[in-house]
Amino acid sequence: MLCSVSVAAQAPTAPGQSILVMGDSLSAEYGLQRGTGWVKLLEERLEKEKSGYRVVNSSISGDTTSGGVTRLPAALKQYQPALVIIELGSNDALRGLALDMTRENLQSMIDMSTRTGAKVLLVGMQIPPNYGPRYTQAFRALFDDLAKQNKTGLVPFLLEGMATNRSLFQSDGMHPNESGQPILADNVWKALKPML
Repeated sequence: MLCSVSVAAQAPTAPGQSILVMGDSLSAEYGLQRGTGWVKLLEERLEKEKSGYRVVNSSISGDTTSGGVTRLPAALKQYQPALVIIELGSNDALRGLALDMTRENLQSMIDMSTRTGAKVLLVGMQIPPNYGPRYTQAFRALFDDLAKQNKTGLVPFLLEGMATNRSLFQSDGMHPNESGQPILADNVWKALKPML
């Protein structure tokens, strides 16, 4: 189970100039030195590109899609983001929660975000095959289906290009280490750049 609590949030930025990241431990720098996670690397790339966007990381280790639904309204009101990156769902699957609930929660977060005029980038994840082929395949398809239905941006799989390379993971075998973070940032950047 992905747990521990780590919240990193920056001061409010000008309306329409922020990118809000709603994620779990994969985005909250769990087990990492502060400032080395993919969200921070993404922010640095945006600054280098002089994009005018700032990143607000509202990720909490151990968070589920239910937690995201609860937290999102206040974050949308506070930061008024132009774009919301949703990186949630892994903890739902690791706990064996019903995928219908995960789908409903992600859909609610997409709806809340788009109602404010924000674009949405959905970050896809996959789970180990030991959860059973039907559940594993349904979970993988969930993100693609939602992105197509809602015409959102999509990162097909956050860990693409590194999932089987154990040297890029912490000792728990689940959380990427500092060496893996640039790959995560690149995977998100490919999907994010056309949306800016």
